[in-house]
Amino acid sequence: MKENLLHFVWKLKMFTTKKKILSTKGDLIEIISAGTENLNSGPDFFNSKIKIANQLWVGNVEIHVKSSNWYEHNHQEDERYNSIILHVVWEHDVEVFRNTNENIVTLELKNFISPVVLAQYNKLFLQPKKWINCENEIENIDSFVLNHFFEQLYFERLEQKSSLISQKLKNSNYNWETVFFSFLSKAFGLKVNGDSFYNFSNSFDFSLVRKTGSNLFQLEALFFGQAGLLENEYESTYYNSLKSEYNYLKSKFKTTSINKNEIQFFRLRPNNFPTIRLSQLATLYHKHQNLFSKIIEINSLDGFYKLFEVTTTEYWETHYTFETTSKKNVKKITKAFVDLLLINVIIPFKFLYLQQQGKTDYAEIMKLIEAIKPEKNSIISNFDSLKIKSTNAFETQALLQLKNEYCSKLKCLNCAVGKTLLTS
Repeated sequence: MKENLLHFVWKLKMFTTKKKILSTKGDLIEIISAGTENLNSGPDFFNSKIKIANQLWVGNVEIHVKSSNWYEHNHQEDERYNSIILHVVWEHDVEVFRNTNENIVTLELKNFISPVVLAQYNKLFLQPKKWINCENEIENIDSFVLNHFFEQLYFERLEQKSSLISQKLKNSNYNWETVFFSFLSKAFGLKVNGDSFYNFSNSFDFSLVRKTGSNLFQLEALFFGQAGLLENEYESTYYNSLKSEYNYLKSKFKTTSINKNEIQFFRLRPNNFPTIRLSQLATLYHKHQNLFSKIIEINSLDGFYKLFEVTTTEYWETHYTFETTSKKNVKKITKAFVDLLLINVIIPFKFLYLQQQGKTDYAEIMKLIEAIKPEKNSIISNFDSLKIKSTNAFETQALLQLKNEYCSKLKCLNCAVGKTLLTS
């Protein structure tokens, strides 16, 4: 038995209707209000209203699996627990007293929980290991329940992503362009080089992007140099020109690059090589020097596709690295990559910016995320096999949040699906 189930049963008053609810001393208990659940330290429920032996009590309720947990948690030494009017337990194995030596009324739940709830709980938690606990039942959940929960899940995920941005903004005195550059750079690095690209973006002052942005060659030299990619010896004329230009910039602006070994090429497709992504990033900031201001103004998917219509510099049309030449290929930023940027960077920034402006209408964000194609990954494929199919990125983001923050952490009792199954 888990304590979170007892919380769930108490909060929703999911008791069997076939028995009168009695305390361990045989007193009749009538629950008028279960109270307000406390998610912090202290008693589990505040301001509960309960009739015990026809006398009305107003106070707090504490819940444990066993009565003896009271002493294991040292509640007898904590004055906050003197206001407990009822101790709710699964198994009553010891009497519990306040520090005034008064016996605390105890309700032993195992005789009063609905057997349907216990059966559903056992079905969810006590069966052989599954990908998710409700994988045999989730397809039968009403679409209205799922759709409503998806919105909650998606905005939870947005809050998580924007909280990291918010902290960085505070530290930068709310320099939106600077912080946007850092998180956009991280996204350009993808999973393999994300942290390294983030470190690269913070290795020099963003003002240098503005100072060199009108000269694409200088900007590319700055990016490659700060990323530690100009520290080798190659016979490439372009490479040595970049290196010479970077050494000039480094001396002029007193910058220090990140370690050359941070940037990785391993396990990446050629079009995602850091050389290609850095050149695209340089071209992007050469073309749009006030990029954050522009992303705030745009509110359509097509508008973002147009904004990110950039390629590499000419050298990279015939190269993936500085070492070898390859067949000519114009390496544009793809729509799929723009979708990735929208999901992980642009929309979280828009969301946070709206919050900072005191705006709570997120219709623009919903319209944008719902216009993006669904993501493809193993989690989404598994949900698809359970007949939970996604039609857009709003739904895939919600499903990722569901799996990572609820299913994998066994928070079924906090999940709309789990609650529906237990109360059906």
